[in-house]
Amino acid sequence: MIDINLDLIKKYDRPGPRYTSYPTAPQFNNSFTSEKFLDEIIRTNNEINPPDLSLYFHIPYCDTLCYFCGCNMIVSRNRDRIKEYTNNLKNEIDLLRYYLKEDRKVVQLHWGGGTPTHLNPDEIIDLKNFINNNFSIDNNSEQGCEIDPRGLTRQHLEALRSTGFNRISMGVQDFNEQVQKAVNRIQPKEMTLEVINWIRDLKFQSMNLDLIYGLPHQTLTSFEKTVDAIIEISPDRIAVFNYAHVPWLKKHMELIKAEDLPKPEEKLEILKMTIEKLTSAGYIFIGMDHFAKPNDELSIALNQKKLYRNFQGYSTHSGTDLYALGITSISQIGRCYAQNVKKEKEYYEMLSEGIFPIERGIYLTDDDLLRRYVITKIMCDFELDFNDVENKFQINFENYFQSSLNKLNEFIDDGLLNISNRKIIVSDTGRLMIRNIAINFDAYIETSSAKFSRTV
Repeated sequence: MIDINLDLIKKYDRPGPRYTSYPTAPQFNNSFTSEKFLDEIIRTNNEINPPDLSLYFHIPYCDTLCYFCGCNMIVSRNRDRIKEYTNNLKNEIDLLRYYLKEDRKVVQLHWGGGTPTHLNPDEIIDLKNFINNNFSIDNNSEQGCEIDPRGLTRQHLEALRSTGFNRISMGVQDFNEQVQKAVNRIQPKEMTLEVINWIRDLKFQSMNLDLIYGLPHQTLTSFEKTVDAIIEISPDRIAVFNYAHVPWLKKHMELIKAEDLPKPEEKLEILKMTIEKLTSAGYIFIGMDHFAKPNDELSIALNQKKLYRNFQGYSTHSGTDLYALGITSISQIGRCYAQNVKKEKEYYEMLSEGIFPIERGIYLTDDDLLRRYVITKIMCDFELDFNDVENKFQINFENYFQSSLNKLNEFIDDGLLNISNRKIIVSDTGRLMIRNIAINFDAYIETSSAKFSRTV
């Protein structure tokens, strides 16, 4: 079990990036255009052995607004509006397919939102079959979908399963009724359990449940009951997210009263309890917010040092080209990140002109590639071998990262990592502060004006 030192957590609880990318999204700029994205598509596709594909599809629509939500979402029940969007997703697929070799395998596919299951079962089948017919989906591919049990029917899950989805991720957040009312997400435990039974009956290979701590009216005692219930349900994976109250970024968060939020001290106690309970129940702490059973692919990848991190969080598929389709989605291919436009109208107009709907992005320098590798290794392996970096990038590690290494002395003194035999090795306690450690290798952080969530 991980030693949870609340004094150290308080010390290092500062704002910082989540490093789902490096450089992080605030470094993206409008000078990265659709033309530059297309150039990188063509370049990577023409490699002798181009990478396998990972596909992400953003379905932004939701039936109702959850006040805690930090996602790019649209509340709409207008079926014509939703139909227009899925038709344009097909247009984006057609545009992309034109430039990709037919034999490139899709090894990972994910629908996120919003609420993908805000589509009705027939719409799910129609869109997923279009995807299946336009890409070469590997027989062993991971195909995941985020679902919301509110308004969900068994037919929704049957539609997902029949078209190839094998993984489900579902938000629970908190079973406490008072908390649910305060965040406008009424989801009785009985409803959640019914959907879980359907998921298991339909033999989905993996199920993830999301929790959020730091929501209004949560207490250590009340959230402990939710954690106990989740352990009893025994999902394959559990994600425990920290609620970031940022009404200056997400105006609807003003609907949550700041005085109803747990005090920082209790919030940390909730985090401590959650980690201790989940790890005592046999879950492996993967890193950041993620926990998985020992036989889960994430746990195996962690042990084998094959874990990876991208905009979908921790992953077992490194080395793929990630193409993200739909408004606001962020692709990661070759040496670039490219984010789609945020508005439906602009998205439709650009696609009608045969233009990739890119709003901004970044082309990575050699230094960016080096630092991305270092930060990814620290975030995923919890260790870093200087010799490995030197062989890969032809540098002298100590010389190149002298200032970064000097900043790590504080972490060494606090027992969060050690450096020996030209290796950084993060301790079990240090894994909780992994963002704080990685930030020291970020070349942009000192000049960035971006506001980040807190690191713990």
